[in-house]
Amino acid sequence: MYRRLLAAAATLALLSGAAHAETKPAKAAAKAPAAAPKPVDPVATAEALRDKALLDRTAWEITEELTTTLGPRLVGSPAMERAKEWGAAKLKALGFTDVKVEQFAKSSWTRGAESAELVAPYPMKLNIVGLGRTVPTPPEGIEAEVALFHTFAELVAAPESAVKGKIVVITQPMVRTQDASGYGAAGVSRRAGPTEAAKRGAVAVLIRSISTSDSTVPHTGVTAFGPDVVTVPSAALGVPEAEQLERLAKKGPLRIKLKLASTTNPDAVAWNISGEIKGSEKPDEVIVIGGHLDSWDVGTGALDDATGIAITTATAKLIGELPRHPKRTIRVVMFGSEESGGSAEAYLDAHKAEVPKIVLAGESDEGADNIFALKLPAGAQGTPFATTVGNVLAPLKINVVREAARGGGADIAGLEQAGVPSVEMRQDASRYFDYHHTMDDTLNKVRPNELAQNVAAWTSLIYLVADSDIDFRALKAAAK
Repeated sequence: MYRRLLAAAATLALLSGAAHAETKPAKAAAKAPAAAPKPVDPVATAEALRDKALLDRTAWEITEELTTTLGPRLVGSPAMERAKEWGAAKLKALGFTDVKVEQFAKSSWTRGAESAELVAPYPMKLNIVGLGRTVPTPPEGIEAEVALFHTFAELVAAPESAVKGKIVVITQPMVRTQDASGYGAAGVSRRAGPTEAAKRGAVAVLIRSISTSDSTVPHTGVTAFGPDVVTVPSAALGVPEAEQLERLAKKGPLRIKLKLASTTNPDAVAWNISGEIKGSEKPDEVIVIGGHLDSWDVGTGALDDATGIAITTATAKLIGELPRHPKRTIRVVMFGSEESGGSAEAYLDAHKAEVPKIVLAGESDEGADNIFALKLPAGAQGTPFATTVGNVLAPLKINVVREAARGGGADIAGLEQAGVPSVEMRQDASRYFDYHHTMDDTLNKVRPNELAQNVAAWTSLIYLVADSDIDFRALKAAAK
């Protein structure tokens, strides 16, 4: 490592020296012919950036600011307004240009008082958190018998007579996986459980948290909502309490009392904030990277997604410090409403005209543990570019896999649907869903060395794309 860092320092010093040579006074140049600047070696520069990023503190400092100074950042809240001002100011302070704050309409939801209690067979307080965007109960709450289902599929298969007038409890567990694949399978209970229960006449829903932990701390997260959505009040239970209800249901009937309060504001707004490191030769060709600035209200949104903002901002900032910017422009976007949707559509609407010139998009939104795999756009597998990237990322223990990227993140989904190629930097999600959407999503869950590994990976990849002429659209077309 020490020798590699020395080599990195030497490479960056050489590049800096080349830049100074270009700006020497004319008088000095007259005394002796100025040596032509040495051509920049993109691979050597990417390696130097990679190694510099491993020691850089920018990402940690941004994560600390977001979680400590600003705290939870729910759409429509005063904290989110402060976050918008912070984001624009931070990009300017770090040397980004063309900083924009793009406002879009977005209804907001604010949590109120919440409580739940097992009434029978004996009284017991339950730790719950309302699902994001849930409808409230009446002020006096709802008390009803429980209809318990071990899986979402069991609920869907149940007749109306088994559900009508009852509080549905779904206890489907989530499987811990490195690649986060367990989230999609278990998450259907949260996303669609309340609407499916409503179709069958249920009065409310409680789900086992979409969590890989064994904690009593419950996990929130968005459920189906909107003016045309028929749903019922819904909340999540911590894992041990969901398991306790499962055991009790085998012994006899259960009754629960649930109270959920919340308000909505249909006239709220959100913002996508962006800044650029302008390209030196092809500034109209743009790489879009970013994370989401909003978070749920129960924690400080450290892993979800202060670190994503930090990783991508630090990436572009490090590249921007080079004496010669890469050919293409790098744009960092702090998306303003990922948790309950809207950012992707708003960004696409505002940038439809430049979609053909957006050469690549990527989002960091899976925490900050080590990246273990990179998925490139379709058609790029097996190319010399993929080989080069693989060699640069190898010291970070990252493999460039042969499977093509299929979905780089919720906030870039609009760009992807419009034809923009994307990448997936797959992070180790083994512990991410222990803290995701909870009051435990705090700064002390971020591991600084692994955060730095993320920045190193993103920085070297994005630099190599930015300083190349690679056309991912053409590669995809050729591969068909």
